[in-house]
Amino acid sequence: MLHRPRRNRKSEPIRRMVQETRVETDNLIYPLFLTEGSGLQVPIKSMPGIFRLSPDAALREIEECLALGLKVFAPFPHIEDSLKDKFASESWREDNLYLRTIRLIKERFPEAVLITDVAMDPYSSDGHDGLVENGEIINDATLEILAKMAIAQAQAGSDILGPSDMMDGRVQYIREMLDNQGFTNVSIMSYTAKYASAFYGPFRDALDSAPRSGDKKTYQMDPANAREALLEATLDAAEGADFLMVKPALAYLDIIRLLKDNFDLPIAAYNVSGEYAMIKAAAANGWIDGERAMKECLLSIRRAGATAILTYFAKEFARLQANK
Repeated sequence: MLHRPRRNRKSEPIRRMVQETRVETDNLIYPLFLTEGSGLQVPIKSMPGIFRLSPDAALREIEECLALGLKVFAPFPHIEDSLKDKFASESWREDNLYLRTIRLIKERFPEAVLITDVAMDPYSSDGHDGLVENGEIINDATLEILAKMAIAQAQAGSDILGPSDMMDGRVQYIREMLDNQGFTNVSIMSYTAKYASAFYGPFRDALDSAPRSGDKKTYQMDPANAREALLEATLDAAEGADFLMVKPALAYLDIIRLLKDNFDLPIAAYNVSGEYAMIKAAAANGWIDGERAMKECLLSIRRAGATAILTYFAKEFARLQANK
């Protein structure tokens, strides 16, 4: 035989030399859950190894991550029900948990990059990403609320805004508001193809942000649709997005590749809570090698075309890389 592909697999140095895809700590974004209080590290039962952190605990966590070379973080707030209302007004109150913690992080660790969440659901008494009127999600009225939230986060020190709401036109609305307020250097990582997925359950447990009624299928995408992601991406790119995100990641590797092949913007992917929980549960039962499965999943997301990966495995991966 003239062609023997196994010759390029015969030793570890040769395999590494011809390796087509690599995952580095620089590719990863670490989501963090914030909660009010002091000295708190509250375990999230459905996400082993992940916690709700009070602001001081979040600072310690970020310090540890920076020492491991992990520099990009995506905080999400757990908000008490008593602070939630129909208009998510807590989201732009100057001294709220989220904005206060963003300021603390940027003051203590200016080198840390923060990607902040722009969506109503953590603050909404309805648990939806948009304003609810008579059971319907009102798109255009929601944009005004999102813009207030975005400006407040930019003022607090956010580096990149992550509109995760899937309202039509929100990227342009937010971009114009940011530019008008002088925040031309604040980026937008748009949740471009965010699917109405079954894999979000543990995240909603972590934030207590599940819809109080109905579901999110009128604004999140149908898992059956791929070409629709091209439409969403075309709109977001034209409206000023700096990154396009696919969420979830593992069940939508084809969508990551589709956007990678059709757009010049960096593609991000969210390796979501349910994907994390499945690997952790299987590993805890001895059914799979958890470390190998983690690495393989992250590699598959990179191979599909993701430049950046939001993943709850980020710190675990960074520690392994640092100890090589």
